[in-house]
Amino acid sequence: MALPRFCPQCGSADLDQRVPSGDTHARLMCGHCPYIHYVNPKIIAGCIIEQEGKYLLCQRAIPPRPGTWTLPAGFMESGETTEQAALREVWEESGVRAEIVSPYSIFSVPQISEVYIIFRAIALEITGQFGPETLDYKFFAPEDIPWDSIYYPAIRQILERYIEERQAGVYGIYIGNDDTGKVHFIR
Repeated sequence: MALPRFCPQCGSADLDQRVPSGDTHARLMCGHCPYIHYVNPKIIAGCIIEQEGKYLLCQRAIPPRPGTWTLPAGFMESGETTEQAALREVWEESGVRAEIVSPYSIFSVPQISEVYIIFRAIALEITGQFGPETLDYKFFAPEDIPWDSIYYPAIRQILERYIEERQAGVYGIYIGNDDTGKVHFIR
């Protein structure tokens, strides 16, 4: 991510990394006004949509790694709730109108400063039309999922755990990251 070269508040070029008073992290700060530039993680919202024991995956049409598969998910926009973002991404990427059943996973990837929020959802309408970010979409039985062609490791881990829980008939809310995680079961 490119950092600003000039202060967005006053226009000064006097920007450097300092720890603001009362803070614990170095931030890009302006030397002429009180502006502080915060760089925060990106939120990716999406859904696991199951239909008749099959799971919806979308084949990427855009970089990085076009041709690979993923759950319908994408970056949250300003002014959206996570639920709105997830349902919008499902619609844009697969042409499926969905309804959220429950939250499923909050998965942090600190190395790339991303947080994945994935919901369980059901398909209400399947239009057969999808947006320009998708080459194809398909509902896969677990044994037919192209595991080696799933681009994002976080998505693969979330989907693997979901399928295990589905087979066991018990769902939890998974909170984890690349290295560790814990399932919190709701009773």
